[in-house]
This record gives sequence, structure tokens and C-alpha cells, in this order.
Amino acid sequence: MGAGFAGLAAARRLAKCPLEVTLVDRHNFHTFQPLLYQVATAGLGPGDVAYPVRTIFRRLPNVRFLHARATGADLEARRLVLEGPPGELAYDYLVVATGATAAFFGVPGVAEHAFRLYTLEDARRLRNRVLSVLEMADNHQGAAPVFVVVGGGPTGVETAGALAELVSTSVRHDRLRIDPRRARIVMFDALGELLNGFPANARRYAQRELERAGVEVKLGTKVTEVGPGCVRLAGGQEVKADVVIWVAGVTVDGTFATCLPTATGVRVPAGRALTQPDLSLAGHPEVFVVGDAAAVPSPSGAGWCPQVAQVAIQSGRHAARQVMNRLQGKPGQAFTYRDKGMMATIGRRAAVARLRHGLVLKGTVGWVAWLGLHLVYLIGFRNRAVVLVNWAWRYFRWPSGPRLIFGSDEPSPSAGN
Repeated sequence: MGAGFAGLAAARRLAKCPLEVTLVDRHNFHTFQPLLYQVATAGLGPGDVAYPVRTIFRRLPNVRFLHARATGADLEARRLVLEGPPGELAYDYLVVATGATAAFFGVPGVAEHAFRLYTLEDARRLRNRVLSVLEMADNHQGAAPVFVVVGGGPTGVETAGALAELVSTSVRHDRLRIDPRRARIVMFDALGELLNGFPANARRYAQRELERAGVEVKLGTKVTEVGPGCVRLAGGQEVKADVVIWVAGVTVDGTFATCLPTATGVRVPAGRALTQPDLSLAGHPEVFVVGDAAAVPSPSGAGWCPQVAQVAIQSGRHAARQVMNRLQGKPGQAFTYRDKGMMATIGRRAAVARLRHGLVLKGTVGWVAWLGLHLVYLIGFRNRAVVLVNWAWRYFRWPSGPRLIFGSDEPSPSAGN
């Protein structure tokens, strides 16, 4: 279940075995989520970060793709419940890789007035709003657009940096009549530092580069409410906001997780399912939960693994291996996450990377490392070629990128949640 990083990793590994594999997802494409912020800020087009699932498995005849939404499961009968035909799907083994979505933490007004950034549709809707605000500011000379980013993790840092570059590019190359010194990009984070989990020198570098680009970084500042055209802070202050981008955290996606057994005596974060060491469910060794949907203990034993692509890929592959172990009568193996590092880009020629053995790369070197890693994991030759040419062109001469307002949007930025 799920055609994200975890689901694809599991299906690819299982496809090498004499099994019938069915991959179920409500979208018929895989989304490369780490680059969604570039779609939202007009750096890439939607087709550059999406790839058809059927094309990925076209040469693997034992893999079937089913375009459907799973709403639940009867674990005792081993049947998946689907919305619409065929209604249900029998299984011998089930790998749950349903991913995650934005967590609002009970903050009033977020669902109604803020934009999240977790799906391709989220990115398209956000791009339309951002570009529309810039056009409206051009129509009303003297207007000062304000963009608010809530969340200081990698997605927040990358989005804020890309917004700063978009405003600068639009003024210089599209001749929008906006004073870039009056346009504001404000980042709020409730913690006292950016990029939690990165080394201190990387966090300081990221903040310095964001501020150099004109982003106002407000750390230790909690947003308590999002209203129409504003955000309200814990101290009672109200800040104008033409666009609010909520990237403060994630939670388990959809209603499917409610059919999984609930853990007792263990506090599991963000609604994730608690698994056995081999990623199977207690009492149901034929069901595995992987990726963002699973609460995977960290290698240190303290806390949980982050909800990032590498955890998803490694856990998906591990679940596939455990299915083969079951079929061959072998004992299950505990999952161990191998941390390969973390990366975040602040803008062109500015990025931070913490590699596996603690080495920290910054600036242009970190940016090149970030580019290389994302190209390696980006699915599809065409996608890699297009993105590489786009990035190379932007490196030497900024004005690339589809700054297009297209499609009709719902009145609410969170419509369809």
C-alpha cells in the first residue's frame, strides 16, 4: 500500500521473487517529495518531480498496479478494503507504506488558511497563490507582499530560501514592480534553532545564509493561530501574511492507520504504528508497516527514526526481505537504520550536508553534493535530464523555471485534505 519511497522500495525488491505483487495507491504516479518546494516556488514543473507508477514497473510482469484508495483492512480475513471497485483485495502479506501528511498540532485556522506542502497538488496550489500575490503586488505599486513560513526544518529552510530567490528573480527578470526590500519572507519556529538534528555549525550557517537572502528568521516563536491574512503569535502579536506555508511537522496520512492495532503502554509519536523489531505488527506477522507510517526505533535506542526518505527506502527493502524469510521458513531479522546523513539547501550555491561519518559540507560543495544525491534518487531518465539542465541553466543564468499560474483552485488552500 503506497507508491512513495517505502512502497516502491518494497515492491521492487519483491518483484525479484516468484510472487504476485500488487501495488495500491490513490495516485498513478510517484512523487519525489524532496523537490516539491521547487515546484511550489516555480523552480521546476510538476512533471519534473512525478513519474508514472506503471512505467516504473513496465518490465516486471509480476507487479500489478491498482489505482485505488484503501480505506481500511480486515486483518483477520486478510482483506484490504478499497473505495470503489473492486471493493476489496485479498492478500497473503501486506506492506503498509501510506506515508504522512502535514501535522497541524491543533493550531486553529491552519487547515482553513495555511498551505501545506506534501503532495503535488499542494505544490501546484501554493505556486498559484505565491505567483498571484506577486502579480497583485505589481498591480498595486507600493504593496509589500508578506510570505510566512512556519517550521524551521529542512523543508522550511529550503522553501524560505527558494521564495527569496523567486522574489529577486521576478523583480530582475520579469520586471515586476515590487520593491524587494519591502517584500517580507518571515520564518517562525517554536524551537530555538533551525534544522534540528544538524550540527551546530551547519545550523548557524543556514540561518546566516537565509538572513543574507533577506529572510527574517524568528526562532523560539510559536504560532498559536492562523487567520485570514495573518498569523497570531504566543505573545499576542499579529503579523500580516499574504501566504502562510505550514511545514512544522508531519503525522500519519489518511484514515487507514485507524484499523491497525493500537499500542498500549508506549507513547508513539504522530500517530505512527508501533511495530515489532522486524517491522511486522504484533499478532499479525504477515503485516508490515514501513516508512513514515511506522514508529521505527533509532539506532541509538533513544527515540524514533526521522520520517525521511532514507528511512522509508531502507525499511521498505527490509520488509520485503522479511516476507521472503517467512516464505522460506527463516526467522525474522530486526531492522537497523543506517544513517547516511542529512542535507538541506538554502539557495543557489548554498547548502548544508551532514555525511554519514559526521563530516559537514557547506556552501558550494554542500550544494553540489545535494544536487548529486537528488539526481541519483530522482526516478526516470527524462526527469533527471530535465532537472539537471534546469539546475545548470539556473546556476549560470537565473531566469529559468515555469512561473505559470494555471488550473482552477478551491477557495480554501487546504481543500481536499
